[in-house]
Amino acid sequence: GTEAAVVSVPPSSTPYWFSQPVDHFGSNPNTWKQQYLVNYTFYKTGGPIYLTTPGESAIGTQYIDKTHFTSLAKATNGLLVTIEHRFFGQSNPMPDLSGTSLQYLTIENVLEDFASFARSAKYHPQDVFSIPVSCKSKIIFGGGSYSGNIAAWMRAKYPDLIQGAWASSAIVYGRLQYYQFDQSYGRHLEALGCAQSFSQAVRDTDVILLSNNTSAISDLQSRFGLPTTLGVRDTAGLLAALSTTYSMQAVSTITDYVDQSVCSFFRNKTATPLEAYIASVSSVIQQSGMNQQSLVQMGDSSIGIDNYALGQVGRVWYYMACTWNGNWQIAPPLNTGLSPYRSQLLDLDYFEPNCQSKFGSNIKIPVDVQAYNRNWFDILQGVSNIYYTSGSLDIWRDST
Repeated sequence: GTEAAVVSVPPSSTPYWFSQPVDHFGSNPNTWKQQYLVNYTFYKTGGPIYLTTPGESAIGTQYIDKTHFTSLAKATNGLLVTIEHRFFGQSNPMPDLSGTSLQYLTIENVLEDFASFARSAKYHPQDVFSIPVSCKSKIIFGGGSYSGNIAAWMRAKYPDLIQGAWASSAIVYGRLQYYQFDQSYGRHLEALGCAQSFSQAVRDTDVILLSNNTSAISDLQSRFGLPTTLGVRDTAGLLAALSTTYSMQAVSTITDYVDQSVCSFFRNKTATPLEAYIASVSSVIQQSGMNQQSLVQMGDSSIGIDNYALGQVGRVWYYMACTWNGNWQIAPPLNTGLSPYRSQLLDLDYFEPNCQSKFGSNIKIPVDVQAYNRNWFDILQGVSNIYYTSGSLDIWRDST
């Protein structure tokens, strides 16, 4: 008998580029190239298209070769596409990240980018794919965390284009002061038996940071292994970032890295809470391979988002917080009575002034979170074919 012809497909590492306007809804006539990757391995005529974006991360083959969507594609003869978000990775509408350039970073533009690609994939597949793909294939949009928002929004805003969405840990509800972030982390610490000691260590650290005693503060920074050039608020911010390094992985790995990198140190009965906290943070620094220069880059808020060069993820993400939905990760206000898992120095006054000083005086403070929720939370109500997933230890659980 005759054998069916085998269609040769490009490897999933082959980069493709899709032309997009800088502003879908304004007067800027310029265009830019949005990068995407395709895994054709499992595709058979009539199979669905699984479209994903890693949101604030650059795209890579792992997003189409090694996820649960890969398993779904194999089971359903599907095609896998991962596409970059504007202003992240190599997909840049503008030559820099100045405040003027970032004005084109709006939710509407982001979603229309993906919708424009989806229209081509659905109605003109020959324009975006290297092998024959069925016209009018069903498109399922997937994402996790912020890109889970995108998946849900795409189904809600473009229901004729996107047949379904998988929104994992989607941060769909905006909060100006997101102190609940740490409370989810605290529940994890509580389950492991070290929440009370950890919270006490944060209070003990604050006593020193708030003391105005420069030698005591410098000594504390040295014991943690932190740069002594940092101010007290930036020191508090850096400690919060380092001590929650593995908090996200509770919902994505089998090994409990929070237990390994945090609570294991608090089980040392001879150590005070502060000593255990110092040992934990020092261990995280050592494991991550950071040196003093990289710690300064991570911790110094005066330089951390000042770089206008392309590829500065922190600057772009900060702009989104300033202009979209806040979600400032602060310590719980004292009147809540909640246990703190980060310094009380980390409040709105630590974050919000950067919005105008780093991006322009036209940025409104505070960001209108109520308007954000009216536009982007309410749109999701009653929408069919969105599969939401979230774990009990997910640090974003209170907004999912």
